[in-house]
Amino acid sequence: MMQIRPFERADAAAVIALWEECALTRSWNDPHKDIARKLAVQPELFLVGVTDGAVMASLMAGYEGHRGWMNYLAVAPRFRDRGLGRALVEHVERLLLERGCPKINLQVRASNPGAVEFYRRLGYAQDESISLGKRLIED
Repeated sequence: MMQIRPFERADAAAVIALWEECALTRSWNDPHKDIARKLAVQPELFLVGVTDGAVMASLMAGYEGHRGWMNYLAVAPRFRDRGLGRALVEHVERLLLERGCPKINLQVRASNPGAVEFYRRLGYAQDESISLGKRLIED
């Protein structure tokens, strides 16, 4: 059974280890800085899944008044295929809906077809848009 709760500072090392185990970290993103930035903006939307006191899942979300976003969905490989990722996503969907969020966006790397299929099974579809980005702060 997984308990979903807001991230706590003491979770940082476990969350970063989880992201690394799930191959979510990249050299151009410092996960410590990503956590610090999230804790400064809507920290209640940074969630972890805990089993037997150990962090085994995470999901970072946000809402800026127009769209909701989800990032860093991770479930430890040994806990996959149990509906835990779905439970986290549905929990975040409810939190965003309570805030009046009309739509959730997320980005999936093209090299991760498993994640694309996971989100499709949850009702997400590819938008007819192009994702652009510009780095303002180098990590």
